[in-house]
Amino acid sequence: MLKDKKEGSTHMPITAQQKQLVQDSFTKVEPIADTAAEIFYAKLFEYDPILKSLFKHDMKSQGRKLMSTLKVAVKGLDDLDGLVPVLEKIAVQHIDYGVKAEDYTPVGNALLYALKTGLGDEWTPELRQAWVDTYRVIANVMKAKAYEK
Repeated sequence: MLKDKKEGSTHMPITAQQKQLVQDSFTKVEPIADTAAEIFYAKLFEYDPILKSLFKHDMKSQGRKLMSTLKVAVKGLDDLDGLVPVLEKIAVQHIDYGVKAEDYTPVGNALLYALKTGLGDEWTPELRQAWVDTYRVIANVMKAKAYEK
């Protein structure tokens, strides 16, 4: 399981300050969640047009699911042991949708782009790194479960 750095685990490369930056910035994105989701998917399909075929439902409702899931993950940073099983369950579901391990990279890049666009001048190099590190942890947990051999 993931534990905070101060507890001695090497699995959690985000600091308490990074966690706070991610959580604070996400509360600023929430009021524009629908727009942020639209930006995310537009950029994702620009990065990898093939991924569009994985989405068979209404993109507006898909965007709401995305933002809801992100909210759970961001809030879950306060309870990593509780977050891991949630992420693992989502990861296994994503296999059924046709998601491959390599798809996590364009998703992460599209997420960073949407956050940068949504936050504007509040997007700093420190905040970007906090999100990069946080997404890396989340993606690694999910990929480890979904693609374990």
